[in-house]
Amino acid sequence: MRIVLTGASGRIGAAAARRLVGAPGVQLRLVGRSLDRLPRIEGAEVAQAEFSDAAACRAAFAGADALLLVSAGEAADRLDQHRIAIEAATEAGVGHVVYTSFLGASEDAGFTLARDHGATEQLLRGSGLAWTLLRDSFYADVLLDFAGPDRVIRGPGGTGRCAFVSRRDVAEVAAAVLRDPAPWAGRTLDLTGPVAVSFAEAALLMTRARGEEYEFVDETLAEARASRAPYGAPDWQVDAWISTYTAIADGELDVVGGGVEEVLGRPPRTLEQAVAEPL
Repeated sequence: MRIVLTGASGRIGAAAARRLVGAPGVQLRLVGRSLDRLPRIEGAEVAQAEFSDAAACRAAFAGADALLLVSAGEAADRLDQHRIAIEAATEAGVGHVVYTSFLGASEDAGFTLARDHGATEQLLRGSGLAWTLLRDSFYADVLLDFAGPDRVIRGPGGTGRCAFVSRRDVAEVAAAVLRDPAPWAGRTLDLTGPVAVSFAEAALLMTRARGEEYEFVDETLAEARASRAPYGAPDWQVDAWISTYTAIADGELDVVGGGVEEVLGRPPRTLEQAVAEPL
């Protein structure tokens, strides 16, 4: 069985690949934009491809019984990249695609980047490929990046709640589904943590887990734009960053899904566990 993993130089793709090392009868192929950044895994094939390069994707995906399609990074043309990659997977005869989507993905999702995910899901459904959708909640360990060196999470999140999921859990679920995709064909799995918490509660849990104080500052929309202005990002990207918080404030991410336990047979990691040992 040949399993091909895109985004293999990223945290989810690399972690999923490592969990497949030594699986009986499995041949791994790691795909990334730069061969130099791919993890060194003995016996694994490597291929260089960007989603925008149809020919490179077809070559990288050829012979894949299962393909992990890790969503592209934030970009104005991300949906176009996904379309090219899915068309390449179809043309390459991929057996099954496992796509890292987002919780509540749809054309009118409050988190603006989830709209691309919703459109990508529709592309997969119409592709003729076998597929499984992993709808991840926001990653718990990314809260450490949000907090930064001053350990303050800032954004218009209000008292909304989110069941932040561990990236380790997402990688383990992806690896398990790739190893035996047939039972999960046509399934949409909500991958979340075990309980939904507010940003203020998350900061308290992070403080307990890491032994250093974290804080949440609830910004207004105007304050959120002002605090992100120094990055010089385009408007669509700033809107996406801010919608991370407003989608939670509006209750859209107050969902506890059963996907992690259904696939792995154990409860998902807690937020404390995720930030204590980030991926």
